[in-house]
Amino acid sequence: MSGPAEVRCMLLRGGTSKGAYFLADDLPADPAARDDLLLRVMGSPDPRQIDGLGGGHPLTSKVAVVSVSADPLADVDYLFLQVSVDRAEVSDRQNCGNLLAGVGPFAVERGLVEPAEGRTAVRIRMVNSGDLAVASFPTEGGRVVYEGSAQISGVPGSAAPVVIEFPRGSGALLPTGHARDIVADTPVTCVDNGMPTVLIAASSLGVTGYETPKDLEEDLALADRLREIRLAAGKLMGLGDVENATVPKLTLLAPPRDGGAVMTRTFIPVRCHTSIGVLGAASVAAGLRVEGGVGHAVARPPERGDRLRIEHPTGFLDIEAGVDSGPGDALPAARRTAVVRTARKIFDGTVFPRPAGAASHF
Repeated sequence: MSGPAEVRCMLLRGGTSKGAYFLADDLPADPAARDDLLLRVMGSPDPRQIDGLGGGHPLTSKVAVVSVSADPLADVDYLFLQVSVDRAEVSDRQNCGNLLAGVGPFAVERGLVEPAEGRTAVRIRMVNSGDLAVASFPTEGGRVVYEGSAQISGVPGSAAPVVIEFPRGSGALLPTGHARDIVADTPVTCVDNGMPTVLIAASSLGVTGYETPKDLEEDLALADRLREIRLAAGKLMGLGDVENATVPKLTLLAPPRDGGAVMTRTFIPVRCHTSIGVLGAASVAAGLRVEGGVGHAVARPPERGDRLRIEHPTGFLDIEAGVDSGPGDALPAARRTAVVRTARKIFDGTVFPRPAGAASHF
């Protein structure tokens, strides 16, 4: 499958991920041709992605495709694509809240949105799910300001804050209709506050929830158990057969260690995240607010306010998540979700994909 010999591209760090950002017009319109090109751009399939932009890990093998939106409620459309590292697969079945942090700055950089003086707000439609978000960030003299004092765990140094707010979604917070389900003989809470996620008490799987991501990944018995849970939960959540999908995510919960609300270990879906994704954290935070959920016996949320600190292997993520219980027997619904991330432009230029037909061998 042929494609352009060179493509305009910007590499940005968004939150705790890194990805290649493209204008939709710079990529083939045909999805199959587009995906073939992106595999060659990122250097997949190859566990090191040595012949492309990818960094050999799902968190550094991501793509954002941005265009002007036809939706009157949005300024730009953002399509997230997860490029597999060691397989020739490109998935659009999930959002990415980390790369979302770079979408607003990229839209300004490419002239899709006119910047305001002081701070610019960009309304974003997440094409993968149809959900909306508003990202605001500092701009001066018509340019994005990346320097700042905001710090987030998992990223060295500091940068300008990107505040992302998610309006109340139209989908069900509890896709199964229950605060607690038994899946593969394991109590779980299935929640979707922007990212389909299965919450599991770590102790119910025979682990503490404080293990390193590497140790958890090397636990083959745990991997088999998690796979069984994920496949069954995917069907319960209305996602169908998720054997080859990247959702739902699985998050193990343990009591907090450093003053937060809960300790987490998140699988995406096989590798254990070294931190936690923005939308995954939004689902965890909302799930902790659900009475009768598995998090109630584990978490220690604050008594007042919507802000929760989600602990993860490399630090924490602060997020505001409010849940309304609803009248009578109505299911709970997410009220508001907001988070502070940072983003940084790494390079802007032209990427030269591996030639079409040059298969990877490893």
